This record gives sequence, structure tokens and C-alpha cells, in this order.
Amino acid sequence: MAIPKVMGTEIEYGITVKNDRDFDPISSCVLLVNAYREDHPGRILWDYDQENPLADARGFQVDGEKYTPNQQENIARNKTLVNGARYYVDHAHPEYSCPEVTNVRDLVLHEKAGERIVEISRREATLLLPAGSEILLHKNNSDRKGNSYGCHENYLMDRRTSFKQIVEHLMTFLVTRQVYTGAGKVGSENRAHPCAYQLSQRADFFETEVALDTMVKRPIINTRDEPHADREKYRRLHVIVGDSNMSEYTIYLRNGVTAILLSMIEDGAVRRDLALRDPVRAIKEVSHDPSCRRELQLENGKKLSAVQIQLEYLEMARKYFSGKNVDPITKDVLSRWEHVLGRLESDPMELRREVDWVIKKALIEGFMDRKGLDWESPQVAMMDLQYHDTRPERGLYFLLERQGRVERIVGDEEIDRAVIAPPEDTRAYFRGQCLKRYPAEVFGVNWDSISFGIGSEPIKRVLMGEPLKGSKAHVEDLLTSSPTARDLVRNLRA
Repeated sequence: MAIPKVMGTEIEYGITVKNDRDFDPISSCVLLVNAYREDHPGRILWDYDQENPLADARGFQVDGEKYTPNQQENIARNKTLVNGARYYVDHAHPEYSCPEVTNVRDLVLHEKAGERIVEISRREATLLLPAGSEILLHKNNSDRKGNSYGCHENYLMDRRTSFKQIVEHLMTFLVTRQVYTGAGKVGSENRAHPCAYQLSQRADFFETEVALDTMVKRPIINTRDEPHADREKYRRLHVIVGDSNMSEYTIYLRNGVTAILLSMIEDGAVRRDLALRDPVRAIKEVSHDPSCRRELQLENGKKLSAVQIQLEYLEMARKYFSGKNVDPITKDVLSRWEHVLGRLESDPMELRREVDWVIKKALIEGFMDRKGLDWESPQVAMMDLQYHDTRPERGLYFLLERQGRVERIVGDEEIDRAVIAPPEDTRAYFRGQCLKRYPAEVFGVNWDSISFGIGSEPIKRVLMGEPLKGSKAHVEDLLTSSPTARDLVRNLRA
């Protein structure tokens, strides 16, 4: 039986500084991350010892050196937050990794909380710049200079499910799901065929089917084998092919439908032959077709559109859940998935309240009609970028949200709470509570461990290999009976 799909996202934001001719992205990111301050006074390390980004899911170790910053650089580049998230500098981008959650509604909540956290730090960091300068952040995936940065999704899977089986059944799904997960983009990049408008910001940048790298020769399926949990039991599927989305509805479908498909793979419920003849070509063909009608060549000789392929997956999902006791969120995801695919079949523009690429396309086309512009206009390219602006008063998505022109999944008060409170049903609760209660004694943190420095004693590392342990139900009594970190460590060993 499929294991619970604990999940999370890692969002890299585009960054620049207005009126700064000497803009340095790395120092700007460091300034940004350190401008976000919580109440606790801790100087906490990120525990790189627990990471191994060179392990490949196909069963081998890739040659290379693991980067480990010195202590000062580590503290400057990393923040572990009381809501269980990690906020840090990744290469030349600020990145927000949300805490582990057990359902897609909570994922939407915590990804949206990340938007608010980076915007708070953007405002604070801008106050430290010379007059006239301003940090600008965009939740998008391309800088229009040939560089792409990612939205990475993570899903907990049973290690007994072979990686070969995952690749076999997931490839076509990831290529075709962009009909409802794409963030929309004016034009093309990375030597892709020219187009006026496409579904995905990321599709042009994928050049191979399966590989470990995330920055060069990007693969549709990434092979990183870094479970952040008990390696004997779990794998963490690291999905790098998706867009960074503004629409809550789109995020909800992006992760919710993918989690369903992964459970089906674990249970052997994907039994139809939907293998594509050329997935790398197909991912661009799907993205470059806003009509969603272009047929893709399958290995078995058939031709189906991306929407028709997704309908095949939906039909298998309906059969998979038939007769089962299905939780309300999964029922809702299935219903919305069916709704979206039906609209995509008839007229994609009917989804101008739900799906990012359609919302943006409708907005831009309305502007073009009023101003007499075409897709080559610089103003149109600027609108594309401004849709993703994190400033609530300037971002076009947030304008539509205030006007009630997009569908919501969560409420603003819930998002505000998620900025400061971890989810209560995963180990993120224990991590966040330790930071809140014992900040001066927390020495280092990783997703699956937390280390305490108590006086002159050796560092005490608490392992958290089970993502569903450390929840409020598991540890509330333990925390209540542990007024100090010393008490906590003693009680854990009792």
C-alpha cells in the first residue's frame, strides 16, 4: 500500500536591485536573508554533514566535491525558521523551502507563507540600501538572459518502489501536466523554437530525460537520492520540472495531482502504455501550444494530445480510488483535476480564474487589445514579469487577487499564521518548537536532525528519520515537560 505523501517545495526567487550599477546577486541575497528576523536570538548552523547531493537514485555515487561552507558563511547564508522552513542563499538566488506537510492544502498555505516571508525581508533589506535603490523579487523561473531557476517539488516515496518504475510511469505525466501547471511565458529561450506565448517558463530549459544535475543539461526526471529521512525505508522524489506558480489553484493541482499519481505508481495502478517517443521534444511541443490540441507521438504508434493523456491518468485515478475511503482533500483534487481537463478540452481560456498560464494570457491579451500592441512589445514582456512581482502593491497577480478575479484555496489569516507556526502533523512541528523554546541551545539543524549545544557538553544530535513523528500529537507532552534543552535531551533518552 502506498505510503503517505509527505511533501514540500523549494522556491528560488529571481532577484535584482533597482538603480544599482554594481549589482552583486550573492551579496544581495545574503543581505536579503539576514534582513528577515524572528524573535529568537539563535545563531544556528545548517547541518551540511547530513546531506549528500552526489548520490544518484540509479544506485551509484557521482564524482564531485560536496560544498560545505565555513561556520561564518553558513550562518550568513542560512536561516531555519520557527515555522519549520529553511530560508537561505542558493547560488545566486534566495530560496525558500517550506516545511514538510501531509496534504496539498497545507502545502499551498506554506508556499504562500514563503512569499510573505521573502517580501518582508525584501522591504527590510531595501531600507539598508542607498536612497533610490530597491531590491526587486520575482516568483518566476527565467531572467530573460538564458538563465533559469527552479521550483523544486519533493515527495516522500517507498524505497521498495524501483526508480526504474517511477521513471517509466512518471515521465509522460510530467511532460503533459504543464497544461494546468504552467505559469505562462511570453516568447521562448534557450534556443527553443520561437513562439509568441507558451504554457511553461521551464520547458525550454530541459535537455535530457533522466540525470542528476539541476543546472546543466537539466533532466525531466532528476535522480538525486537524498531522502532526508530513513534511507532504508524512504526516497525523496525531487521534481525539478515544474514552474513557480502564483495561483493557489494551480499550486494545489500541481502538487495534489502529482501526489496521487505517485501513490498509484507505488500500488502498481498505472497500467496503460503512455510512453512518449521523444519526451524532451514533447515537453516543448506541449508548452508551445496554448490551444492544448497538438498531438504527441507515443512509442506504441498512437497520437494523443496532452489533455487526452491527462484524461487517461484521471480515468486510472478514478478506478484506483473506486471503493476506497478517500479523504476530503483527495476528493477535491480529483474533482478540480476533472474540471480543469474538461475546460482545457473545450476552451482553455475558460480557466482564466484558476490556471496561471491562462490567467496571465487573458490579462496580457486584454492589455494588448486596449493599447494596440503585439506580443513583441517591450510592455508585454514587462507585464509578463510584473505578474510575478512579490510586492503586493505592484504584482499583477496580487492585483487580480484583490479584485476577486482569481480562485483562492486558503485564506489570508491562515497564511499569516503559517508565517510563524509550523504544520502540526509532521516533524516540522518539533523543529519549529525547538527553535522557539530553546534557540540559544540549538546548534545545528537539518531536515532529519536537530543538534543541541548545552554548556560545555558534547553536541547532542537528535535524529528525526521519520517525517510523521515529531508532530504535535507525538511531542507536545515531551515539550511541556522539558522547560530547558537539557531537560529535553534527558527526557528523549529516558
